[in-house]
Amino acid sequence: MPNIKSAKKRVLVIKTKTLRNQMIKSALKTYIKRFEAVAATGSKAEAETAYKLVAKKLDQATAKGIIKKNMASRKKSQLALKLNKIGA
Repeated sequence: MPNIKSAKKRVLVIKTKTLRNQMIKSALKTYIKRFEAVAATGSKAEAETAYKLVAKKLDQATAKGIIKKNMASRKKSQLALKLNKIGA
């Protein structure tokens, strides 16, 4: 345990940030699972709206520094491929 006041504060701040990051990552995984569930049903219109929401959430997580830019780009690309396969 830290003895210095500023170090004690950093421990608390890091704990808070870690919880926030975990919440956002968990929510992101939920949105991705919802998209994949909708994509599995074959409804193109619903899948498009779900994809837009996932893309927005990925961008927000990237802006907050929770995930890296390349990961967000890769996920959006993978999901877009699934979306395009629905109508075919």
